[in-house]
Amino acid sequence: MRYTILTAAIALAGAMGTAAAGEGMWVPQQLPQIAGPLQKAGLELPPEQLADLTGDPMGAVVSLGGCTASFVSPQGLVVTNHHCAYGAIQLNSTPENNLIETGFNAATIADEVSAGPNARVYALDSIEDVTAKVKAAIAAAPDALGRTQALETIEKQLVAACESDPAYRCSFYSFAGGNTYRLFKNLEIKDVRLAYAPPRSIGNYGGEVDNWMWPRHTGDFAYYRAYVGPDGKPAAYAKNNVPYQPKHWLTIASQPLGVGDFVMVAGYPGRTARYALASEFDETAQWSYPTIKAHYENLVVLVEAAGAKDEGIKVKYASTIKGWQNTMKNYGGQLEGFERIDASQAKHDEEAAVLAWLRGQGAKGEAALAAHARLLELNRIDSATRERDLVFGQLRRTGAIGAATSLYRLAIEQQKPDAEREPGYQQRDLPNFEGSMRQMEKRYDPTMDRQLQQYWLREYLKLPAAHRVAAVDAWLGGDDEAAIQAALDQLAKTQLGSLDQRLALLQADRAAFEASTDPAVQFAVAVMPTLLKLEEQAETRAGDALVARPAYLQAVADYKASQGEFVYPDANSSLRITFGNVQGYTKLDGTRQAPFTTLEQIAAKATGEEPFDAPKPLLDAIAAKNYGGLASKELGTVPVNFMADLDITGGNSGSPVMDARGELVGLVFDMNWESVSSNWVFDPAMTRVIALDGRYMRWIMQEVYPAPRLLQEMGVAEQD
Repeated sequence: MRYTILTAAIALAGAMGTAAAGEGMWVPQQLPQIAGPLQKAGLELPPEQLADLTGDPMGAVVSLGGCTASFVSPQGLVVTNHHCAYGAIQLNSTPENNLIETGFNAATIADEVSAGPNARVYALDSIEDVTAKVKAAIAAAPDALGRTQALETIEKQLVAACESDPAYRCSFYSFAGGNTYRLFKNLEIKDVRLAYAPPRSIGNYGGEVDNWMWPRHTGDFAYYRAYVGPDGKPAAYAKNNVPYQPKHWLTIASQPLGVGDFVMVAGYPGRTARYALASEFDETAQWSYPTIKAHYENLVVLVEAAGAKDEGIKVKYASTIKGWQNTMKNYGGQLEGFERIDASQAKHDEEAAVLAWLRGQGAKGEAALAAHARLLELNRIDSATRERDLVFGQLRRTGAIGAATSLYRLAIEQQKPDAEREPGYQQRDLPNFEGSMRQMEKRYDPTMDRQLQQYWLREYLKLPAAHRVAAVDAWLGGDDEAAIQAALDQLAKTQLGSLDQRLALLQADRAAFEASTDPAVQFAVAVMPTLLKLEEQAETRAGDALVARPAYLQAVADYKASQGEFVYPDANSSLRITFGNVQGYTKLDGTRQAPFTTLEQIAAKATGEEPFDAPKPLLDAIAAKNYGGLASKELGTVPVNFMADLDITGGNSGSPVMDARGELVGLVFDMNWESVSSNWVFDPAMTRVIALDGRYMRWIMQEVYPAPRLLQEMGVAEQD
């Protein structure tokens, strides 16, 4: 497990004052405590029912490992966002049969296609608090490096015991920077297939132009199906596998959604940093986000230019580009938001108030102040080599070099007993490891890889001499463009572009790598001692943080409790619930935004050119006012997307939006532009989620790209 100052789990959990709808990503254990606010907002179910993670409706909510989804039929049908299924759609696409453009609709269950060897559905089984065991292991360690190693060891032990049944995959989460630890046990479904996806012109209508924007008109949905072996147990993809039969699935809403209605979202939000130190915020706002955004902008230009000349490159790198573009726009929105609300000053003021309070708390306060000072020092150490860490990290993870480095590290780790290997290289990780090597076949092109490596080598040569990596310098053999081109000419001879070669290296031992003449492998062998040394240094700093961060964050929780404020956990990729109501907002220019968009607005926005190239069947149905019985009485037409004052972040994509009765009314897929900075500072006036309205999803499947088989399976009768 890797910990750094910026990526450590800094979630806060503790005493609460008054909770309100909107702000807060609540852990399931907290729901009974906030029963009053939930019911005031409009929840009709008992709050205790939501805390039953294997009951109805929470038992239907699943993780895809980066996105959220939910079961919607007794035959393992899973609904999520189009952009969450985009990688699977891309993997099944070719220049001749581009499913990104045409969409996909399996005529029968037998026609459903694999979402890829690494596609997973994780259904939560249980959560165990393991804080006492973990803290005891850390406390027994002799020094900082030992603490990190002790944490890794106890994590592996707990996970191994949890996974004694191979049907399950277990995840270890830290809360409050190490004040609480929990172990999540999930059924791991390994055969996931694509069942339905609308074409890009619906699923990604508006593209990057509309991304993070409102009003929005995107049909961001797709369907997977979960499969298991004939014995009902999870198994890798096989033709004779059968649909998984979940104990619970969401039903499509029986009552229409309207303005002001209660809604809640259950999902797996990635990371927020609302309790980060002010210096960590400044590092992010002043360097990390602007720097990464600029690099991604450059890379998108490179790949798009190559893709314009080569359809194969365009298809293979479509998912990669989409990820870069999403990050670029997200970071841009956050930076704009930081400036608008003067987030840096707010963070510094908040921190100053905590520190002032601590100075009056005696010995306990002094200990927390010392912890704060140590965190500042650790942050300064990390910042000193940030340019090197970014560029070297990208260089060694890209394309053929990235595959070679991962494979060589695997060979090194496999010399050790499984329990002593680094996380990510244990036996439990090998199926995913092999899957990534297989998926590279559809996401790698040697000519494009050369351009990407050239980009990062040029960035490497811009580093100050003191931040260069001696092993890279020796491998490169010079510090000019000629040296770069000579190195790229050598790399072009690599055999790592071959699937057979990558799979063969999965079985190779360390000696085979070190004797290899493959240039990508030689790079990996040359830089590995440096990588291991840097890793040990980072683990030592992380060991210091394992003492300092929990102490300081507990002090923050105590301070907030003393002020009568409620404390909710920062997102850390574990299951959360957020709740609120359907409502619009007022933009910075003073214009009031309605909470629903409509079919007619799609047609008004259509230009015939990407990304506003709405397909003809859709436009024809709109023109004919063929609403299929799904029109809202208030709107007089079919709603497309809606907004609500919920609290989400990345990872929530695909999360089911449920009404007061726990029925499915939509899917979360975005946030508005003004709220993307809420990862760091929550702004209740501006923070809104954007969700696909379930009626639009049904309308597409009924009137535009018909999927009567799936509608019937979900128990949805076609409307007149």
